[in-house]
Amino acid sequence: MLQTTIHKSVRCTGIGLHSGKQVELVLRPATEDTGILFSLRNGTGSTFLTPTPSHVVGTGLATVLGDGRESVATVEHLLSAVSGMGIDNIHIEVTGKELPIMDGSAASFVYLLKQAGVRKLNKPRQVMAVSKAVDFEQDGKYIKARPYDGYRVDYTIEFAHPLIGTQRMQLEITPENFSKEIAKARTFGFLKEVDYLHANGLALGGSLDNAVVLDEYGVLNAEGLRFKDEFVRHKLLDFVGDMAVLGASIQGHFEVFASGHAMNNAFLRHLDENRSLYLESKIMPVPETVEDSVPEGLAEPVAATA
Repeated sequence: MLQTTIHKSVRCTGIGLHSGKQVELVLRPATEDTGILFSLRNGTGSTFLTPTPSHVVGTGLATVLGDGRESVATVEHLLSAVSGMGIDNIHIEVTGKELPIMDGSAASFVYLLKQAGVRKLNKPRQVMAVSKAVDFEQDGKYIKARPYDGYRVDYTIEFAHPLIGTQRMQLEITPENFSKEIAKARTFGFLKEVDYLHANGLALGGSLDNAVVLDEYGVLNAEGLRFKDEFVRHKLLDFVGDMAVLGASIQGHFEVFASGHAMNNAFLRHLDENRSLYLESKIMPVPETVEDSVPEGLAEPVAATA
């Protein structure tokens, strides 16, 4: 299996969930072994930032990457799309302090990647494979990882809300499964939290157009849910995005219960700090005949500009 990038540059604009300000995003092709590279444009130049577990500087309501000088927030949905669609190398150029929230899912980013196309490069893909069982627990929540020839997530959530309760989803992470099963699942929140967030200068760009909002009994969005279990699907989407911060494609079977951005990063730091115990670097075999391809995507394209 060869490394991949995108065929051409694509761009979009949208509103930042927390700042409420317009953000510009450009996705550009990158060469072999680049990995995921952020370019944060600040008006006087650019700061380059490669995602790593130690570069996660915030996990309160989203995953924030930073290097002590510059930072960019709400990266998890785009990183989830990049990882889920099998993109190894990409240059992400951001003008603003956070990525655009779009419709609250990864669907717009999948659409952009499909428009850009996927191009295979001339070096084999290297993955970090779970080589030994690891159980990571905090306050009754857990992430368990096992060796597995692929990337599979078994995710369970529990919320004391009549519309959510306990939801579970198991998924093999492939470009086709990602785009069809979880890319369209939106972020969600509770109406009782909105006033607190606004009072603290957060979620200023949030609306029913980019999040599922619940009151005590149901969903406030007029169109309802996209999936009956949209909540666990979005949590699985977030998990894939947070695992992409490792800086390399990951392989393993992950059983997750009630995790969030903070625990996802704590788990990933534990893996990263103990690579010699739990992770093995693998070079993927290359088939004799390789053709460029565009992964199967969304049945119905989602507009790329919010």
